[in-house]
Amino acid sequence: MLQLLFKNFIRSKGTKAGLLFLLIISFVSLLIGQQFQQKQEKNIAEAAVYQKEHIARNAAFHKDEIGLLLYYIKFSLVNKTLPINSLAIGQRDVNPSIQSVTIRGLEGQKYDSELNNPSNLLAGNIDFSFVLLYLFPLLIIAFSYNLISEEKESGTWKIVAVQSPNTFFYIIKQFYVRILSLIALLTLVLLAAVVLLKIPIDKSFAIFYGIAVLYLLFWFAICFFIVSLQKNSNFNAVILLTIWLFLIIILPAGINTYIINKYKVPEALELTLTQRNAYHEKWDIDKNETMEKFYKHYPQFKKYTLPEKEFSWLWYYAMQQMGDDESAVQSKELESKLQQRNRASELIAQFIPTLHTQIQLNEIAKSDLRNQLLFLKETTKFHEKLRLHFYPKIFDNSPVDQQKWENFKVETFNDRTEISFLKAFLPLLLFNLLLIGFGWRNFMKTT
Repeated sequence: MLQLLFKNFIRSKGTKAGLLFLLIISFVSLLIGQQFQQKQEKNIAEAAVYQKEHIARNAAFHKDEIGLLLYYIKFSLVNKTLPINSLAIGQRDVNPSIQSVTIRGLEGQKYDSELNNPSNLLAGNIDFSFVLLYLFPLLIIAFSYNLISEEKESGTWKIVAVQSPNTFFYIIKQFYVRILSLIALLTLVLLAAVVLLKIPIDKSFAIFYGIAVLYLLFWFAICFFIVSLQKNSNFNAVILLTIWLFLIIILPAGINTYIINKYKVPEALELTLTQRNAYHEKWDIDKNETMEKFYKHYPQFKKYTLPEKEFSWLWYYAMQQMGDDESAVQSKELESKLQQRNRASELIAQFIPTLHTQIQLNEIAKSDLRNQLLFLKETTKFHEKLRLHFYPKIFDNSPVDQQKWENFKVETFNDRTEISFLKAFLPLLLFNLLLIGFGWRNFMKTT
């Protein structure tokens, strides 16, 4: 019986066309992911070469003043891109994976990003997570909406009822054939991704695969419940497409609007302007006032006194530091509000399987908002480390040629946040069981 059902299912031209289309678009998404991966690798390699040449060129040109040299020199920090990130690009196409900063004011540099076409950013990347979240459910709906209703409308259901000892198990077998086909397709695509994108088969990949399977089962569970109502095919198709539209587009857009309005954040541009204005104002106030604030922030540098001349690098970098200090409140507010947004999104998503899946896939790929916030924190630590290393050398006016500039390599931030199996799987598992339970009860009433 099962073999016959599978043959009947796979022989359909609609089935073949649907599976072929999904297979093709899935491989296209892998190629898009590969392009993204290659772009990231190229940028990182170029950043390493550029930093080396950039430092050497400036050190050769500005031989006399290390303070002037460090005005220009940039040092890079890379947010490590995992191979699995190619499957779920997430926010990596908007937020930079490389931060290049001087030791001057940080807030004016922290939110710099690559120039991108706004239309392309609006459309986003057709990565595999997009195909999984948006297109797989449509094929599931197309395969499942008329499982009983078509046979009832064609008059063959009575024959099935007579020949099958248990019509419920017949329906289960029909779903089993479709589930097996879609999971086989999913497995094939992800195995191709392992080869093409060089993704290691590790814990992250296992959780990614597990979430993808549960997500497909969630949509099959929805179809199972709607089919259990035993309405006509038109009703099933309309209600399933309405559910798809609501869960995929309308509800996420509404939640996003709610979170944006509830946790309003100061603009990064406004923060940058505050930092720069705070710095520029220091040109017009008493130098001693600036130095007192600087010594309060860095008491270890009190031994460096302000020289009796119009300009000194001690005073200049003290002004830069004060620009950061005076914009610190806004900076912390921005970080706090973004963290609140992230927590609120994760909390709400536990009750919306589509959102939960998207957030979890991005979290596994280290392309979520949490990762970006951690990278910004690491950028702040990286910048502070550079300042503490170079400030004494600037204030002592150490010779440029005595510094070991070749030791300053591009550094890498590795997000080691662990993924929880329970957090990843439990919401989807509960929704699946709930829908299957309600569907089973409906079938039991009519069989």
